[in-house]
Amino acid sequence: MNKKKLMLIATAALMGAGAMAQQVKFVEYDLDNGLHVVLHQDKKAPVVAVTVMYHVGSKNEQVGRTGFAHFFEHLLFEGSDNIKRGEFMKIVSSNGGQNNANTTQDRTFYYEVFPSNQLELGLWLESERMLHPVINEIGVKTQNEVVKEEKRMRIDNQPYAKFNEEIFKRLFTNHPYHWQTIGSMEDLDAAKLEEFQAFFKKFYVPNNAVLTIAGDIDVEKTKQLVATYFSDVPKGAPVVQPSIKEAPITKEMIDTAYDANIQIPAVFAAYRTPGSTTRDAQVLGLVSKVLSGGASSRLYKKMVDDKKNALQVAAFNYSLEDYGAYITLALPNGNAKLEDLLKDMDEEVAKLQTDLISESDYQKLQNQFENDYVSANTKMVGVAENLSDGYTYNKNTNEVNEELKKIRSITREEIRDVAKKYLNKNQRLVLYYLPKK
Repeated sequence: MNKKKLMLIATAALMGAGAMAQQVKFVEYDLDNGLHVVLHQDKKAPVVAVTVMYHVGSKNEQVGRTGFAHFFEHLLFEGSDNIKRGEFMKIVSSNGGQNNANTTQDRTFYYEVFPSNQLELGLWLESERMLHPVINEIGVKTQNEVVKEEKRMRIDNQPYAKFNEEIFKRLFTNHPYHWQTIGSMEDLDAAKLEEFQAFFKKFYVPNNAVLTIAGDIDVEKTKQLVATYFSDVPKGAPVVQPSIKEAPITKEMIDTAYDANIQIPAVFAAYRTPGSTTRDAQVLGLVSKVLSGGASSRLYKKMVDDKKNALQVAAFNYSLEDYGAYITLALPNGNAKLEDLLKDMDEEVAKLQTDLISESDYQKLQNQFENDYVSANTKMVGVAENLSDGYTYNKNTNEVNEELKKIRSITREEIRDVAKKYLNKNQRLVLYYLPKK
C-alpha cells in the first residue's frame, strides 16, 4: 500500500472518530413550573457545569430604562435570603469551583463549574438566585458603581470599543438593538428600586429559563436533585418576546464617528442581515470565513500581505436573534486612504457575488467550521451553553447535533447568492471612524 493511500485511510478514520465525538447526547424535560431542564452526561473528567440561561437581554428593556439585563447579570450575585451579601462567589471558590455570567441583546447566561461531587451545591446556588435573591437599595447602589467602572474600563477608555454602538444606532431605528447591552448609566441612576424588582419578577422566572447540567453526573440522581431545588420556584406570567420590524435600508448611508482613544482611523461597512435562526445567517458566517478567516483569507492576503495597505482587516456576521449586522472593517497602514481600503473590501465582496468559490476553498471552509464546532464542544460549560442556545432560540435542543449537517449542506451557489442578496452598497452604512482631537 502506498504512502498517499495510507494517509487517506488514516484521515478518513480520524474524521469518523471526530463525527462520533461530536454527537452530544442529552435528556430533556419540563418541571411543572415551566423550567426546561437539559442533562448531558460526560464522565471523561470529574467536573460538572451547572448553567441557567434566561431568555432576557437588552432587547427586553424600555427606552429610558436601558441596561437592566446587564445590570442583573451583576445584581444576582449580591446574595439571597440564605446567602449573605458578597458570599456567593466566595462559596464557589472555596469549594473548588469557578463561576461567571454574561449578557447579550437576547439572553443572560449564568454558570458554575465544580468538581462533580459539588453538583448539589451548584444547583442550590442557582435555585437561590432564581427563588429569592435580595434586591435592595444597598445591592443596587453597589452594583451600579461596579457597572459604571466596567463601562469606563471596557468601553469608555478602550480603543475602538464604541464602534458597535456607533454602527447599531444607525442600522436600527425602531428595534431595541439600537442601544448596547451595557445601556445608559443615566437610565440606571434614574431607576427606582421598585423598577428593578419588577424587572426581575417579569423575566427571571422558571418558564423563561433553561437549566442545563453537563458533565460527570448520574442522570436519575440529578433529576431528583433538580426536583428538590427547583420544583418550588413559582411559575411566572408568560414572557412575550418583542416583535419589532425595521424598514429595509434602500440607500447607502455615509457617516463619521470620533473616538478619543484611537490614533489610527478605521473604515467600516455594515449591512443589516437576518436573525441567527435563519439559514441565510449561517451562510453569512461562511462568507465571513472566505473573506477574513485566517491569514490565507482573501482580504488578509490582498490587503495585509500583498498590497500592505492595511494593518488589520476583518469581516464578520454579528448575528443576533432578530437581526444581525454584517460588518467589514479595515485599519490603514501608513498613509493608505480609507476610501481605497473600502474599495478593496468592496472588490472582494463583489467577486463573491459573481463567482463561485473554488472547490478547494469550499472544502477548506468546511474544515475550518468543523474545527470551530469541535472546539466549542470540548468544555462542559461550552456544551451546556450550546444546548441552552438551541432550546432558547429554536425550542430545539438537538440543534447542537444538527448544526454541522446544516453547514455541510450549504452550497457554493448559496454563498454567492446570499452575498449578492445582502451585501450591496444601497443596503449599507459606511462609517468613517476617526481619532478625536
